[in-house]
Amino acid sequence: MTGSVHSWDISTGVDGPGTRFVVFTAGCPLRCLYCHNPDTWQQRRGTPATVDELVARAARYRRFIEVAGGGVTVSGGEPLQQPAFTGEFLRRCREMGLHTALDTSGFLGHRATDAMLADTDLVLLDIKSWDPQIYRRVTGNDLAPTLRFARRLAELGRPAWVRFVLVPGLTDQEENVDGLAAFVATLPNVEHVDVLPYHRMAEGKYAKLGLRYPLPDVEPPDAALLERVHAQFRAHGLDSR
Repeated sequence: MTGSVHSWDISTGVDGPGTRFVVFTAGCPLRCLYCHNPDTWQQRRGTPATVDELVARAARYRRFIEVAGGGVTVSGGEPLQQPAFTGEFLRRCREMGLHTALDTSGFLGHRATDAMLADTDLVLLDIKSWDPQIYRRVTGNDLAPTLRFARRLAELGRPAWVRFVLVPGLTDQEENVDGLAAFVATLPNVEHVDVLPYHRMAEGKYAKLGLRYPLPDVEPPDAALLERVHAQFRAHGLDSR
């Protein structure tokens, strides 16, 4: 089976537990204002790769990954834009004994079969906003599919980490954060919440692609704002990191 892949990498700390072999698929239905991988938006711009090729590559790092308490992660782009390819890769890696993770916005969660999720040890679920209007402004799309997918993961008992990008002046409103925290607190499968500070390290990518950077005047959140948001999640009994 062949898919469209942007790249692969060895990563520690941000793509799941331990050291991980990370496959970045090409193609994404969202256009997040703070996206740091605009070069993954178009599926046609990816490089064709087979599941066999990627599994063989991951197998080269198997011993190193296992010793480091890691595994494999499929990220993007949006992996669920290529559900059959993503599902087959996850299945093959899990059969090999590797911990598997899926990094997704959940917008295409309906494309993830129960069988795929059974082969997924951890879902990294990016919830961009709780307020539907802010979500549409951030992504250009609707929030509801992501919330449906989050509830489905909880019903299936699939472990998840929720990730929230904190953007000053965009996603940082107290009501927005508190609403998201209250929702996540109803999901018993969520192990913790990662609050990811907005950064501008992708500006060079946008320039290289001939694209206007969407948030040129937004600065990363300061320590006080980060602590306020962490405190809001913790007030709902969540482990906020």
